[in-house]
Amino acid sequence: MLLVGLTGGIGAGKSTVADLLAERGAVVLDADEFARLAVAPGTAGLRLVEARFGPDVLADDGSLDREALARAVFADPAARRELEAIVHPEVQQMFLAAVEPYRATDRVVIYVVPLLVERDLRSMFDLVVTLSADEETRIARLTEDRAMDRSAALARLGAQATDDDRERVADVVIRNDGSLTNLERSVDALWSTLSTRAAAGAANDFTP
Repeated sequence: MLLVGLTGGIGAGKSTVADLLAERGAVVLDADEFARLAVAPGTAGLRLVEARFGPDVLADDGSLDREALARAVFADPAARRELEAIVHPEVQQMFLAAVEPYRATDRVVIYVVPLLVERDLRSMFDLVVTLSADEETRIARLTEDRAMDRSAALARLGAQATDDDRERVADVVIRNDGSLTNLERSVDALWSTLSTRAAAGAANDFTP
């Protein structure tokens, strides 16, 4: 197994690149999806979130109101750390269960981890890929594609590591300021490198 960490700031294009890599044969796991499952209705995680942040972070149907929770934590680093203490252990257990079937294979496993730098997870991976894009491009994507207002977009960007921070731990940096065609060319080159290395037997033996 070749275990690859894929990271980048909000609006950098992680989901697009993950989808392109999946089309080329990669196994894609997503920390955000695990985080959603960790606070799904009926879970202990959701009960802990409600106990800490109050009923205002729940929607009318009892599910998590993600926008309300985001407003509560993104401007408050201490609250954000408390939320992470609830969610991250569950995410780690889900990741370990999902990756186990591929350990003895030659598959390329991509783990999409927005907070790879913030959580100091570099040592988990054989290789780290960082997506970078200038701030205005990312803000435009957030306001146009996610209907987020500019102040909320800036708050999200400000709560994360910088592109410089992410690039310092990266083995590969992909700029995603241009067209989809350019991005696909970059992904093709990346996939050639990853698939060749995986076929050559580069195995990850990280210890959870």
